[in-house]
Amino acid sequence: MIESGMKPKKKPGTRTGKGYSASTNASPRVREDGQRLTAKRLERITFNPARMGGKPCIRDLRVTVGTIVGLLAAGHSKAKVLQLYPYLEPEDIDAALTYAAWRAEERELPLQHA
Repeated sequence: MIESGMKPKKKPGTRTGKGYSASTNASPRVREDGQRLTAKRLERITFNPARMGGKPCIRDLRVTVGTIVGLLAAGHSKAKVLQLYPYLEPEDIDAALTYAAWRAEERELPLQHA
């Protein structure tokens, strides 16, 4: 459920250009610093079966969420990542981290056949 007055622009899995957006209708959460995690931030994460094997990418570029998260996990700063990928924006890194955290909390259950 989205907070009153906030409407997601796209439904989960809707197409954005050639790929798909990672927008979710999950409830916004407030972090300790007061920043809201909403579907708006996840709109930067796209999926395109013809790009990078369908892995989640940043704005349909050939940069995967896993690449960004991996660089940060290896100890690189956000500034270094932006230096390595000058076409990225600071919000892209935030979106990659938001998406990775969201996916880490998700559970995939097998479909039950009737």
